[in-house]
Amino acid sequence: MEGMTVRRIPGLAVLTSAAPALLLTACLTTRLSACGANGGDTQAPSAPAGVTVHASSSTSVHVMWSRSTDDVEVAGYEVYEGSRLVKKVTGERYMVDVAGLKPSAVYTFTVRARDAAGNLSMASKDIRVTTLSAAAADDREPPTRPGRLRGRADGGRAATLTWGKSTDNVGVASYDIYQGDAKIHSVSGDETTALLTGLRPGTDYTFTVRARDSADNGSPAARALDLTTAPGPGGGGTAPTGFRAKTHAAAGKHYLDLSWVPPKTGGEIAAYEIYLDGKFATTLTWGAAPPKGRATHSFYVGEQPGTTYSVKIRAKLPDGTWGSFSPQRTVTTARR
Repeated sequence: MEGMTVRRIPGLAVLTSAAPALLLTACLTTRLSACGANGGDTQAPSAPAGVTVHASSSTSVHVMWSRSTDDVEVAGYEVYEGSRLVKKVTGERYMVDVAGLKPSAVYTFTVRARDAAGNLSMASKDIRVTTLSAAAADDREPPTRPGRLRGRADGGRAATLTWGKSTDNVGVASYDIYQGDAKIHSVSGDETTALLTGLRPGTDYTFTVRARDSADNGSPAARALDLTTAPGPGGGGTAPTGFRAKTHAAAGKHYLDLSWVPPKTGGEIAAYEIYLDGKFATTLTWGAAPPKGRATHSFYVGEQPGTTYSVKIRAKLPDGTWGSFSPQRTVTTARR
């Protein structure tokens, strides 16, 4: 195919686009080790993955990541701005706000995991972010209260919230989601939907939302919403929908053609994992803005005709966790 190159990985040949808009990479999970100082535990946690940074205002950002793994237990996480340690949180937290930054400035953040023995993981991938521009010095006017907050539990471990837009004399920069009195998530001012993951099955939750402008003026909270997660793990609301799979052949080579509708999460989904026959095959990463609406992707699977494949995908959610799998589809390459 013109403009395409083929890169082979064990057990699978993967089609890689030469165009900058789409990068296809294979994920490799590694175990990292470091010298520990307690009880002979010298194995460090894995480096945090899925780090995202969202500019919440002209002086603050919201950092999120996926949980790390460890041979014993992850005790906490450390967030760095460049080489400077700016935040420490416990091992149960996967997001944090960093304040006191300069307007319209570029910052680079990384996250490291720490175990009880003091072993630190390798740093996560560097993530660059630019804070919002400074608001007028006399901006003391907060946004209006967000409109009616609605929500539903997506199985036992996720919930989707939606609300009405706020207004502001300058502009709404972000919406902050609270569980009780604790801020647990943040989305940009253009979004009125948020997907919350990592919840507990069969648990009562109370959520509310506040709007914030670039001068860090906060709105009154929307009326609180009570909801209860389902007893089982579930989480279907995080899965891609309308998943379809078919095959085509060109010059004796066979390809799988996939299409799906991304889950509604309140943010862009930049990556997907693709599984063939129940095993991880590759990670699809959009190098530019993800497509709007239905997404499509085609990749090379081999030259053998009449071969049957089962395929499914899952999305990396804006909070850095992996969502639920799509339904699995079974297709067979054309026979000669």
